[in-house]
Amino acid sequence: MDATDRRYFEEEDSSLTKTMKGAATGLAAGTIWGTVVATWLDVPRVERNVALPGLIRTLKMMGNHGLTFAAIGGVYIGVEQLTQNYRQKRDFVNGAVGGFVAGAAILGFKGKSISTALSAGAALAATSAAIDVGGQTTRVDTGKEYYPYTTKKRADAAN
Repeated sequence: MDATDRRYFEEEDSSLTKTMKGAATGLAAGTIWGTVVATWLDVPRVERNVALPGLIRTLKMMGNHGLTFAAIGGVYIGVEQLTQNYRQKRDFVNGAVGGFVAGAAILGFKGKSISTALSAGAALAATSAAIDVGGQTTRVDTGKEYYPYTTKKRADAAN
C-alpha cells in the first residue's frame, strides 16, 4: 500500500459512517425522486372512506422510492468499503463489486427475477466502474487552501 492510499484510509470516516451516509443520502434522493414520480404519474382517484387519497398515495410512493434508494446506497457503500478493506486497494474494482451486489440484491429482490438481478447488478457495476475509471469525483486536492476571507493586505489599509 502506498502513501496516498494509507493517507486515504487514515483521514476518512470509518466504513460504518460512510455506509450510513450513503444510506441517508439514498433516502433523501429517493424521497425526492418519489415525489417527482408521484407528481408525474400518480393521478389520485377518489376513494371512499379515505381522507386525502392523493396525499396518502404520494407518501407511499415517496417512502417506497426512498427506502429503495437508501438500501441501494447503503449496500453499495458497505460492500465497496468491505472490498476495499479486504483488498487493501482503492480502485475501480471496489465500486464495481459494490454496484453489482447492490443492484443484484436490492433490485433483483424487488423484481423477483434472476435475470433482473443480473442485469441490474451488471448495469450498476458498469456505471460505477466507468465513473471510477474516468476519474469523475467531487473531491480534487489541488494543494490550495481556501479561506472564507482574504489573507492579503490591501494597499490602502496601511494608511
